[in-house]
Amino acid sequence: MNSCYDKKFSPFQIFMLIVCALLVIITLTPMLNIIAVSLSGKNAIAKGLVKLIPREFTLEGYKMVFSNRNIVYSLFYSILLTIGSAVLSTVMTALAAYALSKEKLGGRRVFLTIITITMYIDAGLIPHYLLIKDLNLINTVWALIIPIMISPFNLIILRSFFMGINKSLFEAAYIDGCGEWGCLFKIAAPLSMPAVSSIMLFYGIGRWNGISDVMYYENRTKFYTLQYHVKLMLDSISIDYNANEMEEMLVTPENVRSAAIVFAMVPMLIFYPFVQKYFTKGVNIGGVKE
Repeated sequence: MNSCYDKKFSPFQIFMLIVCALLVIITLTPMLNIIAVSLSGKNAIAKGLVKLIPREFTLEGYKMVFSNRNIVYSLFYSILLTIGSAVLSTVMTALAAYALSKEKLGGRRVFLTIITITMYIDAGLIPHYLLIKDLNLINTVWALIIPIMISPFNLIILRSFFMGINKSLFEAAYIDGCGEWGCLFKIAAPLSMPAVSSIMLFYGIGRWNGISDVMYYENRTKFYTLQYHVKLMLDSISIDYNANEMEEMLVTPENVRSAAIVFAMVPMLIFYPFVQKYFTKGVNIGGVKE
């Protein structure tokens, strides 16, 4: 009997492996360059010697980033905001998707049509700002949560997963006296965990990288997210650090900016592997057996 390891790769598989390897290299190269610059000395950066490996290793850029209290505070604030927003958005999306997946829901097609239209038609920035202002959400954390609480795209995806669950599971639950809340949290959500975890990750990444809403709705420093602080640093490093301080710390603006980018990137890289494990699980775990 031939072992499965004796199987040879087809030309198409070899081609796809090469393409995937090139994509990985293209994706990792800018990231490695940013990390290398953040760990390199100012002389090596000025001479253009830094590519993918740090030169004249130094941590001065990170020391300068950590010395900024606003940056450190915004890190913990952004983590709590991202987790809270992702969880709340996922719960609200699941509630709406489950209701819209039920054929007996009156006016379901009307609701779906209205929700779908919002994917293609946007009122614009000014109406959004006026609405947030009239709701007294300016300079509050809710201005960063409520407007993006439910994504129509994510809702439609999760609704499709709920509709794909074997209906006999719900029928058996109804016979046993289980209500809609029980069916949602004991049947629909567990069987759709890959979709739910993916949507939660999408919401988390969207909130973590969000800058525009912070710029428009927040005027208080305590509500600035980490990404917005990094943007301010990238726009003009001289806002917080002048040339004399740069000379004393033996760093350049590029070094500090790169360190700030890495600082903002690490939390999401740590979080992602914990969610990725759900992607490989089947949708109908524990489903009906024939």
